[in-house]
Amino acid sequence: MEDFRRIYLRLCKEGGVEPQEGVVAQLQESRSAQGSRLDLSGQSLSADTCSVLAKAFHKDTVFTEVSLSDCMLSEEGFYLIAQCLCVLRLCFYCSQGNNLRSSGAEVLGQLLAQNKTLRRLVLEWNALGVWDEAFSLFCSGLVSNCALTQLDLRNNQINHHGASALALALKRNSTLEVLDLRWNNIGLLGGRSMLEALQNNKSIVQLEMAGNNIPSDTLKALEQATGHNSDRRSTLRESRSRTQVLSKEIQTLKEEKGRQVTSHSRTADTTGQPFTSKKHFSQRSDQKSTTCLNTGLLILPALAPPMTEAALALSEQKNQNMGELLSRLKAEKEEQREQHSKARKKEHEVQSDGSFTFQWCKSQQQLIFELKQELTTSTAELKLRLAQAEDRLESEKRRSKQALDDMDGLRQKEVEHINRHLEESERALQDRIFKLEGQRIQLEEELSKAKAAFVAERAQAEEELGRVRAQVRLEEQEHASSLEEKLRSVRSSLQEVQLHCSQQKQTISELQAKNSQQSIEMDGLRRRIEELQQELCCKDQEKVAEVSRVRVELQEQIGHLQAERTAQGALKEKISALERELKVLSSNHREALLDKESEMSSMLEKLRLKEAEIHRIREDEANRASYLQSAVLSYIHGSPLGHHSSLQK
Repeated sequence: MEDFRRIYLRLCKEGGVEPQEGVVAQLQESRSAQGSRLDLSGQSLSADTCSVLAKAFHKDTVFTEVSLSDCMLSEEGFYLIAQCLCVLRLCFYCSQGNNLRSSGAEVLGQLLAQNKTLRRLVLEWNALGVWDEAFSLFCSGLVSNCALTQLDLRNNQINHHGASALALALKRNSTLEVLDLRWNNIGLLGGRSMLEALQNNKSIVQLEMAGNNIPSDTLKALEQATGHNSDRRSTLRESRSRTQVLSKEIQTLKEEKGRQVTSHSRTADTTGQPFTSKKHFSQRSDQKSTTCLNTGLLILPALAPPMTEAALALSEQKNQNMGELLSRLKAEKEEQREQHSKARKKEHEVQSDGSFTFQWCKSQQQLIFELKQELTTSTAELKLRLAQAEDRLESEKRRSKQALDDMDGLRQKEVEHINRHLEESERALQDRIFKLEGQRIQLEEELSKAKAAFVAERAQAEEELGRVRAQVRLEEQEHASSLEEKLRSVRSSLQEVQLHCSQQKQTISELQAKNSQQSIEMDGLRRRIEELQQELCCKDQEKVAEVSRVRVELQEQIGHLQAERTAQGALKEKISALERELKVLSSNHREALLDKESEMSSMLEKLRLKEAEIHRIREDEANRASYLQSAVLSYIHGSPLGHHSSLQK
């Protein structure tokens, strides 16, 4: 991560680009976290920064997860970053809220077609479905991708045409498991296309389609199809795990039985005594043959392609039968071990007694010879049954191959049908395009006529506007001269009012100074009260100390009790005197506070009167100015010049 940050800073310096502080800070945080995730969400990356990041990605491919949510990427910047992400070994990529459109959809299609390690792709809050052709390129990239398992396309303005293209891609994609299409505009036709795609796609186990104006019955059908796929996947997973476990168990049983047979044959050859009976050995050989046959039957469903539910049910039934067979084989194995231990005990007893004769040894050797013959016959039968099982396996393989060929033929027919349908739709679209071109030409002609009429009307309007502007300028000049005269008179009156206001402000400042002095005096009184309270607390503490001392002396000397009581009485009198003084001081302080409050109220009343007087003076000045204006106007109208101008009018 530190190397990537250094590369980014070096490339910014070489290209003359100012490094963005948010990007550098995020790289620093990622370096401290020691992870392979790059999160640049909400950084507002410019085109120059995107080009530098693309070069840095080419030189250092340490990231497996990249998030560029809400980065306000331009089309050029996103193209540069996506081109370099095609060669990275990404597992997760997020480009949420970047308003990606046609070019973004094409670049994402290239990313899906070239990147073989991407597992999860989040493209929420974009506009990939606005242009149908660009979204079809994105879907073609999804078809060629064989690694993506999760795709988020929420809020991308995908209509029913985009849903149809996505459905065609899903029919040919076999790795995508989770698809989120919430809050688009797919509609009824798009929902039916997705339902038809799920009839052929068996890998989608989770499909979110809320907020798409799809009927409830179609949504239920889609949920049932995805649920069927998930059940099928879990069943296949369980059957495969059981098959592996059972094959391992059978292999171990085979090895153990082989070791037991060899060990028993060796002990029989060395001791000259049989280890079991003829019937038991034949039963073991039959069990061994049935185990091999069942093993062959178990391998058949594993080799055959899981095409239908019947094949799945058959594999489950065979797995259950093999489990029961294994339990029986384990029980018989325990019985064989017990019998073998008993035979060994008898053998030791016989060897200790030493009372058997040579004739009995011959009979035992004859029995061993017969058992060996039976062993050869049983092995021959076992080989025969294995050959039969292999024949069955070959027949099943041929049958499955024939089924696969039939399915390929059906798929080719469907592809041809879809191609014919696409050709017909293309011809219809071309006809529609020709019609729209004709309409566009007509609209352009009408637009040119409208533009010519608009230009003529605009010229007339500009001429009228010029005349009106000249008249307005003259009127404005006359009005401005009259307003300047009024402004001079108002300025003179304003100066008088400002002088009066300055005097009032001086009086107010004096009152405020007095008020501040009174507040200082009040603070001094408050500090005095606090000092008295502290003295009172000290007296209380002295009282408590005196009482404790009196108690100690009372315990030590009982005779001095009366003297101490008199001293305590004297202290109480002092405390009462101090309390009386405190009450007197508090009453004096309250009276002083009341006096100050009355003075403040009187000051506020004076201020209110002064403000009322100032308001009255302003009204008098306004009335005086209006009287002056009316007098000036009457004078102008009464003068000979005004009379002459009125006659001219």
